[in-house]
Amino acid sequence: MALQNQYTPGILEAGLDEAGRGCLAGPVVAAAVILPLDFQNSLLNDSKQLSHKQRIALRDVIQAEAVDWAIGIYSHRQIDEVNILKASFLAMHEAVSQLRVRPEALLVDGNRFIAHEIPHTCIVKGDGKFLNIAAASILAKTFRDDIMEMLHQEYPHYAWDSNKGYPTAAHRLAVYAHGMSPYHRRSFNSSIQLQLF
Repeated sequence: MALQNQYTPGILEAGLDEAGRGCLAGPVVAAAVILPLDFQNSLLNDSKQLSHKQRIALRDVIQAEAVDWAIGIYSHRQIDEVNILKASFLAMHEAVSQLRVRPEALLVDGNRFIAHEIPHTCIVKGDGKFLNIAAASILAKTFRDDIMEMLHQEYPHYAWDSNKGYPTAAHRLAVYAHGMSPYHRRSFNSSIQLQLF
């Protein structure tokens, strides 16, 4: 089923989504995307439903054709300071603050959000329903993947080039063997220490 272009017809909406909330290491990255009111793309979908190659191709389309887009990043240290849920919301706020074009409404993927001065609507699984949220999911995912690829060069034994910091069995085993890196989230320590299999 094709994703919808608009939640409220005729309103300039920014879609918001994040990537990395469930990871053991690295930042959480959020994106805000304002698409043209008449934007259509049959391939655009929730980033989790797409291949890496498709996400990269769509990133180029989104960056070229969006009315505006921006990225917000909260580091592993900031996550430890405020908790991952709040960090995800604040990264979204940061992305909105970086927009040069002010949207009239925010469409947020999920069921909760910290209120912004711009009115918002939370939409569960919104990245599979609305084009601008799907676009935000793709930018957040691809920008975060790029960060984890760079961090992998510094700490290759955690295989962040493949697991991107998510708690795979291999990632947890690497933590058991090598200890935590400076980029691991200390507030997630109990999660890292959970059963390896």
